[in-house]
Amino acid sequence: MRPTEIIFEVSEACEGGYDAKALGYGIFTQGDDWEDLKEMVRDAVLCHFEEGDAPRVIRLHLVTEEAIAV
Repeated sequence: MRPTEIIFEVSEACEGGYDAKALGYGIFTQGDDWEDLKEMVRDAVLCHFEEGDAPRVIRLHLVTEEAIAV
């Protein structure tokens, strides 16, 4: 059964750029900038699924972490 969407959790990489991990699938990729990441995620999804089985929507969920002193 073809999933309707796939969600990636995206975080900023320590060395620059972005890391992306698919939720519920063994798909990991990275990009040098946001546009590069979108292209890499799309390519990774198309490589992971058989032709015609890839989800129609890819969601990128950017997670940021910030520490605030109290």
